[in-house]
Parts: sequence; C-alpha cells; structure tokens
Amino acid sequence: MSESKLIGYVRRSNTHGALKVSLNVEALKEARTYSTSDGQKYVPVVISLAALRKVLDGERAVTTVSQAVDE
Repeated sequence: MSESKLIGYVRRSNTHGALKVSLNVEALKEARTYSTSDGQKYVPVVISLAALRKVLDGERAVTTVSQAVDE
C-alpha cells in the first residue's frame, strides 16, 4: 500500500477561467524526482480527476496536489 504526501493545492481562479496551482517549495525540495533521457528533472504529482471536476464545477473550492510515497 502507498501513502501520499501533500505537495500543494489546486483551486479555480476567479478570473480568466483558469486553475491556480500552489505548490509548497519545501515539499518540492523533498519530493521524489525522475530524469528524462535529455537530463531534465521532474516531480511526479497526482491530482484526483473526480475532485478536480468538483473544483471546476464549483462544488469544491480546492483540492490537493500529492505525490505517491512508497513504504
């Protein structure tokens, strides 16, 4: 079983019909990364589609951005 670590939040912007993604800098520093063949580093994160739909539809104000943590 895996747990998840909170990395940040996603909310709907009041203007411009956009999403606002806020990521915690300290959580990103500690997050697991992977590298692509060209040497770029990425932090893999997860956002629940069901929760994101609720944010987009105005049913929820915010949802989380997480990273799966293997035990």
